[in-house]
Amino acid sequence: MAGRLIGAKLALFVGDRLATLLRDDKPGLLWPSHWDLPGGGWEAGETPLQCALRETQEELNLRINPDLVRWGRDYGSSSGEISWFFAAHVPADMASQISLGDEGQAWDLMDVQTFLDHEWVVPQFKPRLRDYLAGVMSATIERP
Repeated sequence: MAGRLIGAKLALFVGDRLATLLRDDKPGLLWPSHWDLPGGGWEAGETPLQCALRETQEELNLRINPDLVRWGRDYGSSSGEISWFFAAHVPADMASQISLGDEGQAWDLMDVQTFLDHEWVVPQFKPRLRDYLAGVMSATIERP
């Protein structure tokens, strides 16, 4: 993998709704009090997918089987940083297993169009989600 992995996000569809987190409102935090998707910073030795799945477990207390991840793409920067965006689908009844981890103010299952139209969503994730929904080609996903 060329470049430096900085993190990964997961568009997690629970039934037909999107699992979202309301970011904390702490000084210095990027996008405070914005709706976000599970995921975050990379830890040494992880693949991008392992990063996204670990962060999802930490933030929503959900362990997602890597085989449920349908799509993934590197949205790295021009400086060579690597930032992956994945999409996975789980059954609607998994909503009962979600609970807020140690980050964020709240979680919600949001209608996809509401997420795309919402003015308080971390903005770079809207076009990435649109890419997935439009069937934009994905990259090969290294599964743990």
